[in-house]
Amino acid sequence: MAAPSDRMHGQVPRCNAATAADEIGDDDTVLVSGFGSVGYPKAVPVALAESDRNLSLTVVSGGSVGPEIDDELVRRGMVTRRFPYQSQNSSTTAANDGTLAYHDRHLSRVGDEAQTGYYGSPDIALVEAIAVGENWFVPSTSIGQVPAFVSAADRLIVEVNETVPRDVRAFHDVYQRELPPDRTTLPLTEPDGRIGSARVTFNPEKLVGVVQSSRRDTPYEFRSPNDTDDAIASNLLEFLVTEADHNPALDRRIVLQFGVGSIGNTLMEAVESMELRDREIVYFGEVVQDGLLDALDSGVVSAASATSLALSATGTERLFDDIDRYADRIVLRNTSVSNNSGLIERFGVVSINTVAEIDIYGHANVTHINGSRLLNGIGGGGDFTRNSLLGIVVLSSTTADGEISRIKPMVPHVDYTEHDLSVVVTEQGVADLRGLDPRERASELIESCAHPRYRDDLRSYTEQACAGSGHVPHDLESAFSWQNTD
Repeated sequence: MAAPSDRMHGQVPRCNAATAADEIGDDDTVLVSGFGSVGYPKAVPVALAESDRNLSLTVVSGGSVGPEIDDELVRRGMVTRRFPYQSQNSSTTAANDGTLAYHDRHLSRVGDEAQTGYYGSPDIALVEAIAVGENWFVPSTSIGQVPAFVSAADRLIVEVNETVPRDVRAFHDVYQRELPPDRTTLPLTEPDGRIGSARVTFNPEKLVGVVQSSRRDTPYEFRSPNDTDDAIASNLLEFLVTEADHNPALDRRIVLQFGVGSIGNTLMEAVESMELRDREIVYFGEVVQDGLLDALDSGVVSAASATSLALSATGTERLFDDIDRYADRIVLRNTSVSNNSGLIERFGVVSINTVAEIDIYGHANVTHINGSRLLNGIGGGGDFTRNSLLGIVVLSSTTADGEISRIKPMVPHVDYTEHDLSVVVTEQGVADLRGLDPRERASELIESCAHPRYRDDLRSYTEQACAGSGHVPHDLESAFSWQNTD
């Protein structure tokens, strides 16, 4: 039995991690908390891995989780099916070799899908919290799809992580919507508004175990910006400043979203140097990263709405040590709100997301090398790109030390279509694709965004393809010869 905790209130079924792990059946569908590799359960997955049971679990998360699940359990063959996003090497390798059945999904849809049978009949929800009572708990460093998961699952295990300050609850704004046909309009009218509470409530009969945990989140490690990153940031900011002067929807306020990762963090940091006269800048996206804390501290960004605190070790310490400083300017929501298409449209979000490669007609690949080898998952980037006032994608023009062009005649896997995105930014420049037909898009992308080393070949391909007929001209044999050979 675990020692008493002042974070556990009322008559909750306290137990150790091994006992809680026994509550998970051999072939259960397990819905786990976590987003941006934080706020996920750790103690019970470790106990499962150490049990040496013959497990065949289906794991569904709200976003990326840490190595305790997507590395340790996967390497031991205990997870055989995975939804909707993963980012650990072991799970990616297993998906590529066919030993893990992985199915990618847009993150905004996962909560509804869990409740309506898309992933089968969920057996148990396993979540991390900072406090728990007989019919409630307070999530920890991410919210993700936790409210929907708890509603969907037959049983519930709560890990109470005592390394996360209880005051983190000041950020939370949990709002669970009814399923159709009883769904109503979200009442959020401002990006930083609040419509919910810090708690997730549940039927107390579901609760089968409460476990103490002292295992910390695995922090992000952001690489230092290089010259290419700096050039991308410079081109992006120059475009945004010009766009703000001409776009009436950006006359008073600019609402930004950045994707997860090092380049997204670099772009957040760069926002500090934007000169936008008296316009307010607000963040409405998925993650709070270190660069966003900088922008909040400088006052350039007035408020941030997200679903996860995906910070480095230094950023986490900085936030935890001064929660009161950020409590009225950071809001954490469940993903069904943070990624909601209606709110993205309502607030006129300008989204900025990274892609692996893009073709000359504006189709982008986010997830698969050579159309086959999985990188991670689409995440929430598609939710924002296709619903934003302005969908911007960023990437370097080349990879592999310049040996491979990321601007291609045709991408072999499409995650964002030409209809989803409007602007492409590389270190070479900016391609504004709005209002252009396919041939015009090809010219704009080649001349503005492709590396000079590859422009002649791309021009030659376009001329050859356009010699034939078709609205989107292609020479398929030539197009596929551009694919990587690694």
